[in-house]
Amino acid sequence: MAKSKILMVDDDKKIVGLVQAYLEKDGYRVLTAYEGLQALDLARRKRPDLMILDLLLPGMDGLDVCRVLRTEGNDVPIIMLTAKTTEADKLIGLELGADDYVTKPFSPRELVARVRAVLRRVGEEGAQGPAEIQRGDLVVDFVRHEARVRGNPIHLTPTEFRLLEVLIRGPGRAFTRLELLDQVFGYDFEGLERTVDVHVMNLRKKTEPNPRQPTYVQTVYGVGYKFSEE
Repeated sequence: MAKSKILMVDDDKKIVGLVQAYLEKDGYRVLTAYEGLQALDLARRKRPDLMILDLLLPGMDGLDVCRVLRTEGNDVPIIMLTAKTTEADKLIGLELGADDYVTKPFSPRELVARVRAVLRRVGEEGAQGPAEIQRGDLVVDFVRHEARVRGNPIHLTPTEFRLLEVLIRGPGRAFTRLELLDQVFGYDFEGLERTVDVHVMNLRKKTEPNPRQPTYVQTVYGVGYKFSEE
């Protein structure tokens, strides 16, 4: 089996070299970039299996790189690196379509563990059940790993797809945010519950006729979220 290809992007060459060494020790192939436009070019041409993307980059910052890739329909999993520590700062990247974030300073071992966790989610086969589920105009194809609205494919990040899968396979069940963190991110993800809200918001924008009055992914106040039974 071919080794997964990771694009590591940071303007600090020491950090890049350190992370590259840990990733290669874990069996990954590593591409490196030190500024935003270079990262964007490599993401387009080399099609990495995952990107580790620093927020503060010369030329084009990490948020703009993420925004452009998602606008182009590129669903490469992205782990953001950020030196900012407020909740709002951490969630900006998630709102743009990043799958996870790691705060600087970080442990290279933790970062590699996050890489493994995200790639595991991407590569997991769907749980036992139908290969395709349709609810209204929304169709989720677990074999092709794609979703369609009124027959048109929609671009979901791996985390958004996994979130949709968990919810749609249990229609009517109210999931707490902690349950969704566990099932979507994995037990070792020490994230904020607000992370779930951001991914739900993004999912609604892509699947709902009116995201402000959601038909599919509904809020269960005081609990979390559920997928409509209708």
